[in-house]
Amino acid sequence: MNAIRFLLGQKLIELESVSPTLTVLNYLRYEQKKIGTKEGCAEGDCGACTVGIAELKDGQLHYRAVNACIMFLVTLDGKQLLTVEDLKTADGNFHPVQQSMVDCHASQCGFCTPGFVMSGFAEFQNRQCSPKNRLKTMSDEYQTTQLTQIFAGNLCRCTGYGPIIEAGKSWLEQAENTPPQDRACIVAVLKAIEPLESKQQRSDEQTYIQPSSVSELTEVLAQNPNATLLAGGTDVGLWVTKQHKILNQVIYLGQIEALKQIECSSNRLEIGAAVTYSEAMPILIQHFPMMEEYLYRHSSTQIRNSGTIVGNIANGSPIGDMPPALIALNAQITLTSQTGQRIILLENYFISYGQQDRRPDEFIEKVSIPLLGKSSALFKVYKISKRFEQDISSVSAAFYIELDDTQHIQTARLCYGGMAGTPLRATLTEQTLIGQLWTEPTLTDAALLLAEDFSPLSDFRASKEYRLTIAMNLLKKFFIQSQDQSPPTQLSITGDVTCA
Repeated sequence: MNAIRFLLGQKLIELESVSPTLTVLNYLRYEQKKIGTKEGCAEGDCGACTVGIAELKDGQLHYRAVNACIMFLVTLDGKQLLTVEDLKTADGNFHPVQQSMVDCHASQCGFCTPGFVMSGFAEFQNRQCSPKNRLKTMSDEYQTTQLTQIFAGNLCRCTGYGPIIEAGKSWLEQAENTPPQDRACIVAVLKAIEPLESKQQRSDEQTYIQPSSVSELTEVLAQNPNATLLAGGTDVGLWVTKQHKILNQVIYLGQIEALKQIECSSNRLEIGAAVTYSEAMPILIQHFPMMEEYLYRHSSTQIRNSGTIVGNIANGSPIGDMPPALIALNAQITLTSQTGQRIILLENYFISYGQQDRRPDEFIEKVSIPLLGKSSALFKVYKISKRFEQDISSVSAAFYIELDDTQHIQTARLCYGGMAGTPLRATLTEQTLIGQLWTEPTLTDAALLLAEDFSPLSDFRASKEYRLTIAMNLLKKFFIQSQDQSPPTQLSITGDVTCA
């Protein structure tokens, strides 16, 4: 019962003892000799290793493109893994995404091509049976925007993006006009191998534990306080591929149904520890439309399909994209252990660089985000980076302001990332703003105080002078944009759609 079971294409794989840190990429290339999946950066940046994952959601198949280089094989339990070798049809023809790449001369050296194909394949499979996402009435420009988002995590070294986008427009149309294949057999197999109970494996000196409930998780964490908690793996994966760490004990959160939930009440949104960015984004954008562009600038489709909101908090990074936005919104986190729960403000979780307020026997069960209940509330988020997408922030900022009837500032929460060893609020600047009239001179004067709130460092991403200047200018920009109440630009691509 402890075997990890998944489909590799149409073949059932059962593994009784496997290293919990064996990546999908290394398994495919070295053990299965499927070399269509390439190794480029080994950190989830270039997309050459992109594969497709099919899994059941509410009894239906959902596809997602992921980076095989930083995904651990054990997390495939109960899923189907698809590579570029699996896409040919039964009669030997190419998949429409592959054929469009040929027809549009969208491949040059060919190294990146399998990754582009697999990113397109996952979107094709989901879009094929989702009439609500049809693009027939959409402009050519809108299709280009959609495809740019789909391929944001794929790097073409020959710069063949023009033909690749044109190929994408071709298969987008085909996806909407081609009847979906009969996938009942795959659904039946995945239902049969669905992991319903906890599992534990040992390989050499490594132990893998896959609890199936929160109570089991608290128990095994109490017994193994030094274990590495694994959710999406987009950070932990790099510990293995780049830092060559040996993780002796790994506890996987991804099979605990209670941690995959998103719950919304009249005044609060709660996101579980195993909820990915892609799953959370539609509801986050629904309640916080001003976050839409910011969220799409967070990494890439592949990373968002694996990485979790809570994981971006738990790792304690000073340049994580989500903590500044959530701190500005006054979010809380729930820390859970065998002894009970602790609910703390997210900003108090970050103590100093590399130090967080979490005991070894605790895990972050969920993050709770207050909704924007007041019409007088102003909220905006910004990210400054060298690339528009798939890049780490030089500076990120999130601002939350509440005004009274006379346009005086009642509440101010200004949080920055990249300006200190942790995501940090500009407390002196906030105190100065309270009671002031909401005007441009007020914000201009307050921005000067950021030099007293922060002493940023210089590194290869930005100098300290640049960071401080950007921090000031973003606060001024916040006021200017608050005067424009036009709706945000619609950048959304396909949401969480399923196919029977």
